Amino acid sequence: GAAATWEDGHCSSEKVVLNEVVIDRGASPFLTNLEAFCDGTFVTHVQGDGLIVATPTGSTAYNLASGGSMVHPQVPGILFTPICPHSLSFRPLVFPDHVQLCVQVPSDSRAQMWCSFDGKDRQELNAGDAVIIRMSQWPIPTVCSRDPSRDWFMGVREGLHWNLRRMQAGAGQ
Repeated sequence: GAAATWEDGHCSSEKVVLNEVVIDRGASPFLTNLEAFCDGTFVTHVQGDGLIVATPTGSTAYNLASGGSMVHPQVPGILFTPICPHSLSFRPLVFPDHVQLCVQVPSDSRAQMWCSFDGKDRQELNAGDAVIIRMSQWPIPTVCSRDPSRDWFMGVREGLHWNLRRMQAGAGQ
């Protein structure tokens, strides 16, 4: 994915991420207060501890730990996952990969927010600042030992112990 940070109406930095862009409240005691837009259309207010915008590759990282879905890396999409939302009805979304998302700190925000790119390059966001997020035009090739699906499922089963449990005994056992 690709992200650009906007301050005072101009682009202050551009980043390319493999996993996710995270916008959070940092050390502030206040909830995040963000406005989210998709291709210029208002989507929702984000109130809680923050927001994760992830790629399918990043779906098994912070996104998964925050209640988002695991998404096969060959599914083209942008994952939108709230971090500890202040509303029980605020659920994760998956956007198509061709859209552009804008996450903005409202001009009347009580506190600054923080943005990180794959867990690095943490930047302060003040009232009126925004992060523009879209899929990168340069996909990252991956090397598979067998095929993409077999490798991915083996990885989530063995690495994450996905759905690992002792099987119930059959009838009469």
